[in-house]
Amino acid sequence: MNKTGIVYSFNSTKTAKAAEKIKEAFGSDFNIVQVNAEELTEELFLSFTNLILGVPTWFDGELPNYWDEFVPALEDLNLEGKTIAIYGLGNQVEYPENFGDAIGIMGELVQERGAKLVGFTSAEGYSYESSRALSDGKFMGLLLDQETQPRLSKERIEKWVTDLKSQFS
Repeated sequence: MNKTGIVYSFNSTKTAKAAEKIKEAFGSDFNIVQVNAEELTEELFLSFTNLILGVPTWFDGELPNYWDEFVPALEDLNLEGKTIAIYGLGNQVEYPENFGDAIGIMGELVQERGAKLVGFTSAEGYSYESSRALSDGKFMGLLLDQETQPRLSKERIEKWVTDLKSQFS
């Protein structure tokens, strides 16, 4: 089985807690390697066949600065043969006009470079105005709202990971 990298900022508390829960949901059958996004290199990124990217939405629909800093390198990579899933955090009440936009930004970026994007989730159960994370009526990854729907996160993570297990080989 190929190793899977879960890449997120170790300094982003809520994203890191979600990463721990995701890794736990995969269980010991999967080789999940935790990678600090703030120390990510092109070589390390390319060493994984499967990647799970933790991409919270900052401010008015932006990527966090540590992902912004890696985007120029990412734009030069060929991601064919890579299977990528994205999870992120957003706040649908305070930022309804760009809820989870960072997932969409990253999803578009990796798909344009040839990666297979997996882990799309239903947009049902959320209340927002718009989201760049939407593609054909589904989010391009797992969107968690720890601010207004924290009780739903565990079930959403478990369902998402069950889907990912069949997508990652």
